[in-house]
Amino acid sequence: MRAVLWLAAIAVAFAAADTYVVVLALPDMMAGVGLSIEELQRAAPLISGFLLGYVAVLPLIGRLADLLGHLPVLVGGLVVFAFGSFLTALSWDLAAMVVGRFFQGLGGGALVPATLALVAALYPAERRGVPLGLVSAVQELGSVLGPLIGAVVLAIADWRAIFLLNLVVGVVLAVAIRRLGRSGTPAEPSLRPDLIALLLLLLAGVAFVLLAIEPTALVQDLTWGALYVPAAGSTHWLTPLGLVTIVATLAFLLKWGLRPGVRRVLGRITEEVDLLGALLLSIALAGVILAFATADPEVAVFSEQGTWYLVAGGLALLGFVFHLRRAQDPIVPRGAFARMPAWGSVLISFFVGAALVAALIDVPLFARTTIYGDSQLKAALVLLEFLVALPVGAVVGGFLTRRLPAGVIAGGGMLLAAVAFVLMARWDADALRSASATVVLVTGGLGFGLALAPVNASILATTEQSMHGLTTSFTVVARMVGMLVGISALTTLGLRSYYAAQADLPSLSSVCTGGGMCEDYQDLLIGAAIAQEHTVFAGAAVSAAIAAVLAVVLLRGAPTRALSPTETVTAL
Repeated sequence: MRAVLWLAAIAVAFAAADTYVVVLALPDMMAGVGLSIEELQRAAPLISGFLLGYVAVLPLIGRLADLLGHLPVLVGGLVVFAFGSFLTALSWDLAAMVVGRFFQGLGGGALVPATLALVAALYPAERRGVPLGLVSAVQELGSVLGPLIGAVVLAIADWRAIFLLNLVVGVVLAVAIRRLGRSGTPAEPSLRPDLIALLLLLLAGVAFVLLAIEPTALVQDLTWGALYVPAAGSTHWLTPLGLVTIVATLAFLLKWGLRPGVRRVLGRITEEVDLLGALLLSIALAGVILAFATADPEVAVFSEQGTWYLVAGGLALLGFVFHLRRAQDPIVPRGAFARMPAWGSVLISFFVGAALVAALIDVPLFARTTIYGDSQLKAALVLLEFLVALPVGAVVGGFLTRRLPAGVIAGGGMLLAAVAFVLMARWDADALRSASATVVLVTGGLGFGLALAPVNASILATTEQSMHGLTTSFTVVARMVGMLVGISALTTLGLRSYYAAQADLPSLSSVCTGGGMCEDYQDLLIGAAIAQEHTVFAGAAVSAAIAAVLAVVLLRGAPTRALSPTETVTAL
């Protein structure tokens, strides 16, 4: 079973890497569906769609992991991730690509809480630190490998190859986890394959592939070309091939859903899962995600439409709170987060995410602003110094969790991160040319890494094992929401500093006497941009410091380690 755990950790890392791969491949993906780089705002759903799938339904998936078992959710998550990759790879327009990205997020998000809960099921509380640290390290390693994988694939193939690779890896990991997970259990009676369902699935797949790749010989043929003529409008879905894809898929789902085993599982979910509560919570989270993911930081923290998203999310949250008081068995059981380290872990995760995103986004921006100009690769290599240190810190934090209080480790780590951001807020235009900048970046990465295992260990140690999938899903949700809110708020504050600094600049003609833009005036503009990054780093330092204080205070008493004889006597 522990082999399954490490396969699950690899799956989590691969899903994490996909996020960074997409950022690198985004211009090519936009071109693939007919969007120019000037239409970047129209491509925003490629990111927000993934986040919706990753975050909005995560509590429901965590609850399903507790109900059905961690292995089925792991396998199901990988299958859904592979399916989303398949849709994305063969997308012909933006709508189809957004749907594919949504399923990628849905599958990738399911892997994290199921893997953390699997650690809790395999190890006692006082021995979880090391495996949690290793799992966190492997997950964060995905952020290091993502840009490298993307760069290699894009150097030798089209962007679609990235998602076809996801498809292959997802299927291989799903099969491996399923087989290893069943190796230690009694043999199940063999099930007769449903040939009709398989044929329907094959028909839907072939029709979709032909619709996506549009073979020239078929499209230009007088007879077969009719398969690509829409019955109405111009959408591919209303062509004969599109309609066959839709009908065959629905027929497959219906035929598959009528199987006795599937009906039993669906019936159990309907009876034991609070679907109304899950829906209200998903709408509330979706409102927050869309409000901040669609924002233009140059204008406001969230967009005009974002206000309505927040209103809808707020109403859904009020409905959810009211529902919790009346439901007999709500999606979030009463008392699930009763202990301080449990809800404290969720709150700490929010501020960790808000601080972390500043490093992920603004360190490369600072590098491009000051010394690397338009070289995205060189700017990314600067961030690599931070990202490599992060998984190292996660492993160290896991080992320390077995010996020291969780709050001390997490608080110390976030204090290191805060100090690193304070030093970044003092960088000048030549700072990255100095070795001291590397020390700062490594310190920040180590600090964030140190906090990962103690926070996860605390929530696992202070919640019931029957709810570990659900409770750990909230730490993931909090971290992602923190990243969204953090990047929107900090970028808005940074841009205000930039505009204020730019307003104080002398006129161009007073600096550049020869006419046109001169080097001295460019240096002044760079100084204004540095003022923007200083504001962002200072805000991140505050977020990291808040996380440090909260960790020391709220994780106090979390039983994440074996007490020494002296501590045992003192506790008694």
